[in-house]
Amino acid sequence: MKITSRFTVAVHTLLAIYVLGKEYKMTSDFIASSVNVNPVVIRRTLSSLKSAGIISVKAGSGGAMPVKDADDVTLYDLYTAVDCVEGDLFNFHENPNPKCPVGKNIHAVLDLHLSAAQTALENELKGVTLADLMKQLNLFM
Repeated sequence: MKITSRFTVAVHTLLAIYVLGKEYKMTSDFIASSVNVNPVVIRRTLSSLKSAGIISVKAGSGGAMPVKDADDVTLYDLYTAVDCVEGDLFNFHENPNPKCPVGKNIHAVLDLHLSAAQTALENELKGVTLADLMKQLNLFM
């Protein structure tokens, strides 16, 4: 199962808002040209980020602005804000055969490991802020 591209689109969108927002109006069209997607995708992303309290959006072509400091926004915040994974990261196949010794025990053998993997991913995302990414981005600019 993949994490949808909504996550990376949200990261790109926010970096554009934080990095370029002082020089340019952050409209969905402008951001879409940076991300190279349809502005509708950006409008949906902005709506999710607004609902999460990360940005504010002025109606019309007013543009988006950050509400939080870049040090206070983690990748995990974006991961949860844009619902890029529904439920658990790993989907388990339904109805393993309870008459099979593997089928009847697969959950007992695998669930703990899959849960630990998801926790590790989420903890990594919690440890990276937009400010961290902006510092890295500045190395390339």
